[in-house]
Amino acid sequence: SGYVLYGQRLGLLEEHPNEDSLRFIRAVETMIKTTLPLVYLPHQLLRLTDSALWTQHMEAWDVIFQQADRCIQNIYQEFCLGQERGYSGIMAELLLQGELPLDSITANVTELMAGGVDTTAMPLLFTLFELARNPSVQQELRAEIKRAEGQCPKDMNQLLNSMPLLKGAIKETLRLYPVGITVQRYPMKDIVLQNYHIPAGTLVQVGLYPMGRSSELFQNPLRYDPTRWMRRDETNFKALAFGFGSRQCIGRRIAETEMMLFLMHMIKNFQINTVCKDDIKTVFRFILMPEKPPLLTFRPV
Repeated sequence: SGYVLYGQRLGLLEEHPNEDSLRFIRAVETMIKTTLPLVYLPHQLLRLTDSALWTQHMEAWDVIFQQADRCIQNIYQEFCLGQERGYSGIMAELLLQGELPLDSITANVTELMAGGVDTTAMPLLFTLFELARNPSVQQELRAEIKRAEGQCPKDMNQLLNSMPLLKGAIKETLRLYPVGITVQRYPMKDIVLQNYHIPAGTLVQVGLYPMGRSSELFQNPLRYDPTRWMRRDETNFKALAFGFGSRQCIGRRIAETEMMLFLMHMIKNFQINTVCKDDIKTVFRFILMPEKPPLLTFRPV
């Protein structure tokens, strides 16, 4: 996400990542780990008791904002000096458009940067695991990728739009393993849902995890089947992993594109296998993740 946002990489995939980038990743992990218990405790109480949990959480956010600020200041200086690059990133594009104040751009870019770490890594890990234990699906995806590359080798947008099965695989992963297990809304006015009167301002939650595994909504709900999203009888409103409406995930398009590109390259170049075919045990730590990372092997094809 660093390259997409700022036109420069954070360097975390290098052999020796720089210390600032490592501190950022550790801070994101701490922020996620400490968020869930804080959701259920009054913030004023935490401040009064000088909770270590609250301190860790705030210190993690300080590091996240410091890293984002460094990247943003670099881009802003280049923008002011008129320096050009091959790809300048979303941040520079927003500055050039001049339609949003700098504070709004900074807030949104920081949110995208912090929120784009584990929220894409976990679905990718779950997808690789499901493809490893469903080799026929993996082979169908590999064939689709090769076919699409032959039809539109130079146009990346057209290439991604020519792989409906790969899009279906991501939707299928998020159906079984939603990053956030619920979607919450507060109605602005009184509404009636299935004969229940919901007063305005009442928290309404959609349970994505049980919904995605419900036999009332999906045939063979525990089966990993990306083709179900290519059928006309399947409505997109069953796929709510990113939320919906004006309050849906701000990074949805970036996340979907990054996941498609990653999976496209991995499936095209590697046969993915796993020894353990049992269902993976999951835990919820503000986002859904494996209790233990699955053991996967990658063999060049």
